[in-house]
Amino acid sequence: MKDKVLILNQDFSAIAICSVQRAFLLVYLDKAEMISKADGHFLHTVSTVYPIPSVIRLQRYVRVPYYGIALSRHNVMRRDNYSCQYCGAVKNLTLDHLLPRSRGGETAWQNLVTACSRCNSRKGDRTPEEAGLKLKNQPRRPSLLNFLQLHLTPSNQDWSVYLGLKGEKMSSTDAS
Repeated sequence: MKDKVLILNQDFSAIAICSVQRAFLLVYLDKAEMISKADGHFLHTVSTVYPIPSVIRLQRYVRVPYYGIALSRHNVMRRDNYSCQYCGAVKNLTLDHLLPRSRGGETAWQNLVTACSRCNSRKGDRTPEEAGLKLKNQPRRPSLLNFLQLHLTPSNQDWSVYLGLKGEKMSSTDAS
């Protein structure tokens, strides 16, 4: 039950991810319809068996104000795939300001990268170029779709249609 469920707006645009429990409740209360089921997984009650949703679509269109992805340590590391952007290490990770704060660097998506403590110490109070370090990826502000795509696993590949990764969006009659 720790799986996640993709929530689509009424127009089939991806808007969020929620827990299986919340998704089931939305479907049960007729606030959403189940578009895709999780293969081989079911919720059991005393007398009934229900399929676990993988993708649900809200019955009513919801206007979602977009404030962007919150800038946080966890989200920067998530954007950088939990690996050092200089050497690729996955242990002892920290955040590094490309232009150090002591030299006027801001705490912003474009100035923060994930770095291992060794590379961060080596870089010190310099820019990556001055320290002789090369970035694997240029940092940028992620979109909502980028973050939703990070939740894709083999068990929820049916999300890819709705996250713009392949094919066309299905209509509700196709999904039945």
